[in-house]
Amino acid sequence: MTAVARSDRRRFLRQSGGFTLAFSLPLPSGLAQAPSEPAKARLPGSLDRNRRLDAWIRVQPADRSILLMVGKVELGQGILTALAQLCADELDVNIERIRIVSGDTAVVPNEGTTAGSFSMPDSGNAVRHAAAEARAALLELASMRLAVPASSLRVDDALVVADTGARTTYWDLPAGEELRREATGKVPPKRSGHRYIGRSVPRLDLTPKILGQAMFVHELRPEGLLFGRVVRPSTYRARLLAADTAAVERMPGVVKVVRDGSFLGVVAQRESQANAAAEALARSCRWETPSTLPRTEGVEAWLRSAPIARDIPTRRQPRTKPGEVIRTVEATYFRPYQMHASIGPSAAVATMGADGTLVVQTHSQSVFETATAIAAMLGLPRERVRLQHVQGAGCYGHNLADDAAADAALLAVQVPGRPVRFQYTREQEHRWEPYGSAMLIRTRAGLDAQGNVLDWDFELWSTPHTTRPANQPGNLLPAGYLGKPFVQPVPANNGAPNYAADRNAIALYDFPGQNVLTHFITEMPVRVSSHRGLGAYGNVFAIESFMDELAHATGSDPAEYRVRHLNDPRARDAIRAAADRFGWSTWKRTPGRGRGIAFARYKNIAGYCAVALEVEVDSRSGSIRVLRAVASADSGHIVSPDGVSNQIEGGLVQSLSWTLKEEVQMDETRILSEDWASYPILTFSEVPPVDVVLIDRPGQPFLGTGEASQGPTGAALANAVFDATGVRFRRLPLTPARVLQGLRERRA
Repeated sequence: MTAVARSDRRRFLRQSGGFTLAFSLPLPSGLAQAPSEPAKARLPGSLDRNRRLDAWIRVQPADRSILLMVGKVELGQGILTALAQLCADELDVNIERIRIVSGDTAVVPNEGTTAGSFSMPDSGNAVRHAAAEARAALLELASMRLAVPASSLRVDDALVVADTGARTTYWDLPAGEELRREATGKVPPKRSGHRYIGRSVPRLDLTPKILGQAMFVHELRPEGLLFGRVVRPSTYRARLLAADTAAVERMPGVVKVVRDGSFLGVVAQRESQANAAAEALARSCRWETPSTLPRTEGVEAWLRSAPIARDIPTRRQPRTKPGEVIRTVEATYFRPYQMHASIGPSAAVATMGADGTLVVQTHSQSVFETATAIAAMLGLPRERVRLQHVQGAGCYGHNLADDAAADAALLAVQVPGRPVRFQYTREQEHRWEPYGSAMLIRTRAGLDAQGNVLDWDFELWSTPHTTRPANQPGNLLPAGYLGKPFVQPVPANNGAPNYAADRNAIALYDFPGQNVLTHFITEMPVRVSSHRGLGAYGNVFAIESFMDELAHATGSDPAEYRVRHLNDPRARDAIRAAADRFGWSTWKRTPGRGRGIAFARYKNIAGYCAVALEVEVDSRSGSIRVLRAVASADSGHIVSPDGVSNQIEGGLVQSLSWTLKEEVQMDETRILSEDWASYPILTFSEVPPVDVVLIDRPGQPFLGTGEASQGPTGAALANAVFDATGVRFRRLPLTPARVLQGLRERRA
């Protein structure tokens, strides 16, 4: 734009008394930089891939609100509240004015999958900088309208006041044109004067949940709703030979029986009718069922013997520092297959519209990628598939939410014009969800005369940790059972070192020599994918259990031993904060009780967390009771203290459940863990009091929090059990039977 044109436009804006808001709704494809465009300066977080300001923020005079649009979704982590806090502070409006649209693929910027503790680094940074730039644009408009310098303006809840007393509001400014442009990244966010950042504010989604308002995908009941169910075989590689679909089609309320290869489903007028039809279908089915599973007790041996697809030298750091190794210590650790175990089975609602657009309401964490995968599965143009995120049963990872969306879509296209509500049974959820991968880890350390680690070797065997749809229909469960099945892509160990199977395999400690080797196994005897923390839970369990073993072997205090191997001051602060709050130095030993501590920085780039636990072990039953837990958390600049505390505490409790109870049971033909009796999880009465110490770092970058406490918790628990019993347990979970066996072997 020329200087004359800009001057004319500004004169018009100052003189005009009204305006019309007109916004485009840019789809993700329209936000990408064209290949012919010159390289642009990198913008913060997700703003780099979605540069239009009006793709994030819009001023809405009609109800005097700010519309904030984000691609990240609410999974129970409180992210939408934190993003609203950032937006409200940068725009100087009351948080009540923020209206959020999240995870609607036709409206919001594409921020990819909500995973990996990246919501604050990606979306938080994007929202903060977009809001800061939007505020600057609004103040420029106000300065033209009021004929005063922008620097003389102050804002209080969208009311813009000049030093002269002249005033206007955001709602009186023609903001649409100013925000319909690319962000520059040149407007810095506020350094101080925060009203919401750093404070705990009520979760935006909490009140309707407390009041029992319908807000979960399971509760959606649109007009004309039909109900869908699918029939699955008993095991993964089974194929449908025959089914009596004609008899089921005659059952009361049945609208459609759908068979496509080995995919078998039913749509009915009422949920009870759909259930009855699915049960009748299941009874009539004949399947070809191979025996291919390794059995529960054979998983560790299977990992040792499975063909290795790729050996990944995750870290090669030969020791150059002189020193003599006078002692070598070795150990092997094992993590089993574990479930997400969502309390509510996965669900979705899909509608094939008259215009040929499929709309799916889902609790998927990857709405954009799953929309692309579903479109490919159905042979529809990508723009004809729209996913809208609606909260559902939490899981933190890749459970059956995406598959429920795909199953609902397959049924909905058979009954166009009618919404189809689809939900799995508990048995289906347990048997068919993608589990967290089993892992086998071997550690070895060479110590000098003072017990310091000179050489550290870490070797792990693992199947994949991510088979999310990722735009691939072959990763959708029903797509593999169609008459023309989609082949599942060969999984990869995606990302830089420390990102998947080897997540947190590189110890943060300053060992002179450190070698990490990942044996990546692409064969999957059971379905696996992203489980909260991916490989970090197993790797940190091994690293921190082994550090505890080394501390005890050298007569060192476990907390002090960790600190002396760390140069990172924030890591040392995290360990000391947890130890101090726990009362580590003054703790008194009593029979049957022990204490344990563990630490990690998630992915070595995200949040720091240390966990200290006190446990009591019943030598007669082998049961473990966690008496209390303390965790420290350094997540950089804290936006919502309550949100960070909740994530650390929730992750700690979930990890206690994994470590004490959870292991997928199977025989050679099928998964045996099909309910809460065969796959128990931690109960409310078993949850200990948890004390979270927050280490705030104002001005520092946002660090991910949601997966920071899982690894340290598992190791701290095993370390505390060793302290209480003198027995080192290296195989998870620490069930009473396993503990009793260890105690008997020690006495023998």
